[in-house]
Amino acid sequence: MKKLTGSFRYTQWDPWLILSQIVSIQCILYFTLGILLVILGALVGDTRTLDHIFEYHEIQVRDIGGRIVISAFVINALIGSIVMWYIVERTKQCMDFSCTWHVIHLVVCWYYNSQFPTTFSWWILNVACATIMCVCAEFFCLRTELAAIPLSLGPRTDL
Repeated sequence: MKKLTGSFRYTQWDPWLILSQIVSIQCILYFTLGILLVILGALVGDTRTLDHIFEYHEIQVRDIGGRIVISAFVINALIGSIVMWYIVERTKQCMDFSCTWHVIHLVVCWYYNSQFPTTFSWWILNVACATIMCVCAEFFCLRTELAAIPLSLGPRTDL
């Protein structure tokens, strides 16, 4: 039974919807991160592997390879905000989904490396990317939520 509250949306606990949104965002963002790393790596003639996504020692500013990884993560955070705008569509849930993506990424990196990420650069990059993704997604969703709702479908008569 759906409960209609004072808002324009149905509010109901739907774990399958939430789980499908999490899986969708996770898959899309890992796919786009991989594509970004391939494209940026091809520009400088460097090959990319899964280590560049999950190996936390790859995130450093000493060489061009590390800078490419950092750039790909930041661009992916911007893409992630657009993905959340299309999939989540709720300003209040942007922080939840942004943090969920990054916590799952932490767990995957921990498993991939067989040890907890300890480098300062990995933590700074992931906190910055989570912030970028959350703030930009909230901006996009808020603009959509605050858009004027047309009351008639007829021609405008504003003078």
